[in-house]
Amino acid sequence: VQLQASGGGLVQAGGSLRLSCAASGRTFSSYAMGWFRQAPGKEREFVSAINWSGSTYYAASVRGRFTIARDNAKNTMYLQMNSLKPEETAIYYCAARSTSTYSSYARDYVYWGQGTLVTVSS
Repeated sequence: VQLQASGGGLVQAGGSLRLSCAASGRTFSSYAMGWFRQAPGKEREFVSAINWSGSTYYAASVRGRFTIARDNAKNTMYLQMNSLKPEETAIYYCAARSTSTYSSYARDYVYWGQGTLVTVSS
């Protein structure tokens, strides 16, 4: 599976962005997918995940502001981010597991995209 993240950019605090993650491979629909982010000088942290059937899971810090979704017909996952904060400036990575259930641990994901930079200005 190859993953390609896109949609990052510069946005003002309180603004919105939608990230996309395009996946190759015919088994996309059976994989759990996730979004992680890594700010400069910090460890990679979990943002959100979605399993094969569409059940979702969010980090407490983004719950209510971010929405994860997937379109299996398009082999694409999305992350709608609203009310962005400057401290959420980071490289956002999409990832896939080779199982159908989601996880909040980066070590459980086998496939990773290259990341897309999100910059939130104050």
